[in-house]
Amino acid sequence: MIRIALFRRSPKVPLETRPFDLLCLTVAVVLAVHAPHMPIWLSIALAATLGARWWQRRRYGGRAPITLKLPLVALLSGAVIFYYGSLFGREPGAALAVGLLVLKLLESETARDARVGAAFSCFALMSALLFDQGMVATVLVALGLLPALATLRALEPAQPPSTLPRELLPALALLGASLPLALLAFVLVPRLSSPLWGTPNPGQARTGLSEDMSPGDFTDLLTDDRPAMRVSFEGAPPPAAQRYFRAYVMWSYDGRQWRHIGTGGAPGDVERAGAVRRYTVALEGSGQRVLPALDVPVEAPDHAFLNVDHEVLSDRPVNDTRIYTLRSASSYRLDPQLDERERRRGLRLPANFNPQTLALAHRWRTEFGSNDKAIVQAALKLFHDGGFSYTLAPAPLGRNAVDDFLFSTHEGFCEHYSSAFTVLMRAAGIPARVVTGYQGGYWNELGNYLLVRQSDAHAWSEVWMPGEGWRRVDPTAAVRPERVSLGAAAAASGAAAAWAPNQWWLGLRNRWDVVNRWWNQGVIGFDTLRQHGLLTPFGLRDTDPGMLGLLLAVGGSLFAALGLAWAMWKRPANDPARASMQLLERRLASLGVVRRHSEGPQHFFVRASRALPTHRAELERLMRTYLELRYAYDEPPAELLKNFRQAARDFRPRRMVK
Repeated sequence: MIRIALFRRSPKVPLETRPFDLLCLTVAVVLAVHAPHMPIWLSIALAATLGARWWQRRRYGGRAPITLKLPLVALLSGAVIFYYGSLFGREPGAALAVGLLVLKLLESETARDARVGAAFSCFALMSALLFDQGMVATVLVALGLLPALATLRALEPAQPPSTLPRELLPALALLGASLPLALLAFVLVPRLSSPLWGTPNPGQARTGLSEDMSPGDFTDLLTDDRPAMRVSFEGAPPPAAQRYFRAYVMWSYDGRQWRHIGTGGAPGDVERAGAVRRYTVALEGSGQRVLPALDVPVEAPDHAFLNVDHEVLSDRPVNDTRIYTLRSASSYRLDPQLDERERRRGLRLPANFNPQTLALAHRWRTEFGSNDKAIVQAALKLFHDGGFSYTLAPAPLGRNAVDDFLFSTHEGFCEHYSSAFTVLMRAAGIPARVVTGYQGGYWNELGNYLLVRQSDAHAWSEVWMPGEGWRRVDPTAAVRPERVSLGAAAAASGAAAAWAPNQWWLGLRNRWDVVNRWWNQGVIGFDTLRQHGLLTPFGLRDTDPGMLGLLLAVGGSLFAALGLAWAMWKRPANDPARASMQLLERRLASLGVVRRHSEGPQHFFVRASRALPTHRAELERLMRTYLELRYAYDEPPAELLKNFRQAARDFRPRRMVK
C-alpha cells in the first residue's frame, strides 16, 4: 500500500532552555512596556504568572496542564471585562493581548510555540505606540524587539550556547540594518487621511482643560508637567504678565460649579489699542474642540471658528497634535456695548447660596455707590490683605463654597479665587464671568518658542466696565504674584527662593523639550499633506500615491540588492590557526618556498625544512603544533593557539639554501 505523506505533520522540535529563557525575557519586556497604562494589580498578577512559569519549567519541565490554562484564560477575560467594561477598545484590547501572551508561555514547549510567541510579542510591542508616540517611547519599543530577535535566532539549528549579551548583539546588528529600510517605508508608504484603527480614545477626553470648573478640579492639572502646547511668535515674545491663553468662557454657575454653555453667534467687537501679535501654536491632542489663543484672538485659523465670547473652537476634536496660526491683540476693548440679555446673564446667581458673600458685596455697593472700579479694588484688597494663601492642597468646602472660602479656610488656588471674585462682582451688580485657559510658560531660547505645560492651567475673571468693555482681572495675582511670573508650583512653594534650587533641573527638562518638539514636527507631524509635498525641492509639487509606490519599489529593490551582495560576499572565516599558517606561507614564499595547491601542511613543512636546514628545528616545532591544533582537538586550547600565533609572528627566515 502506498502512503501519501503530503499532509504528514513535521516532527516537533523540543524547546531548549536558552530559547525559552529568551522568550520569557521578551514577554517580560512587553509587560514592562504596557504596565504604565494597565491596572497595577493586573501587571503584578501577570508578572507573578510569568515568574512562576519560568521557575516551574527550570525545576520540573513540561507544559502546564489544560485544567490550569483554561481557568486562567477565563479569569483573565473576566478581569478585563470587570475593570474596563468591555473586551473591545484600546486599553482592554491591549491588556487582553498582553495577558494572553503571558499565558502562551504555559504551553510553550516546542520551537513552533516559541516562534509564535516571539512574533506575537512584536505585535504587542507595536500596540504600545497607540498610547504614546513620543521619542522615548518609540526608542523603548524598538529596543524591546531585541530579545524577540534573539529568541528567533536562538531557535536556529546548530546555535552554540552563549551569554545573554552575546545573544543580544546580533539582534542589535539586525535592528540597525533594518533602520534604513524602515526609514524608507516611513517616508514613502502612502499615508491615510485618518488612522487605520477606528477605536475611540477615551483617555484623550480627560486630558487638559474641561468645559466645567469647580474648586479643586485643577489640582491634577497643576501637578501635571506634560506639555500642553508650544507657541512660536513672529518677533519678541510677550512679557510674562501678558501670557494669558484663552480657552473657555464660563457664564453658568449653580452654587458649586461653573459651566461653559457654548454660546454661538458672531464674535463681539474688539477695538484694538496696539499692534496685533502673530504666532503659531502646536497644540497637543486633548480630545476637545477648544484651541487656546493668546488673549484676545481677532481671527480663527482654518477649520475653526471664533464665537461671540472670542473662544476659538475647532470643527472637530483635537485628537492629535494640531498646528495653527493666529493673530491676537494684547491691548483692546472687548464688547464696549453690552446688551440687556448678556447683562442679565453676567449677573445671574443661584438662590439661597453664600449669604455672607452676598452681604459683603451689597455693603461694598452701598459704600462705593456707582464706582465699579472701587468695588473691584476692594475685592482685590481683600484677597491681598485678608490673610489668604495660595496652596494646591486646600481644605474642602461645604455647600456654601464661596462663604467657606472667603470667611473660613482662606486658602486655595486660581479656581477658588476666580470663582469667589466673580460671585462677589455679580452680587455687587457688576457683570462678570470666569475664563479658563493657560497662563505663563517657559521661554525656550534654544528652540525660540514658549513651552506651556498642563501645570500652567489657570482661571481668571472678566468684568464688564462701562466704556471699557470686558476687562481681565486676575485675583490670584493679588494673593501670589509668583503665579504669574513663575507658575503654579512656584506660587504654592511659598517663596521664589524655595523654587530656585530646582531651576537647574527645570532648565534641563525644558531644553530637552526641544528634542521632543523636533520629534513631534518631523515624525508624528509627518502627515498626508507633508508627504505629498515631499519632492517639492526636486520640482514635483504634488507626489501622488503612484509616484510614492514607484519610489518605494525602487528603494526596496536597492536595499534588497545591497543585502544580497552582503550575504554573498565571501568573508574569510574567523580561524586564528589558519591565519597564522598563512603568515608562515607568505614568509616562506618570499624565500622561494611556495606551497602548492595540492600540498598538505606536513609535506609542506618537510620540504621547507630541506630548503632551510638552519631553521629545521623551528619548522618541525611549528609543524607539530599546527597539526595538533588542526587534528587533535574539537576545540583547540586557547593557550596552545596563542603560542602558535606568537611563534608564527617570531619566525623570521634569513636565507635560502639551494
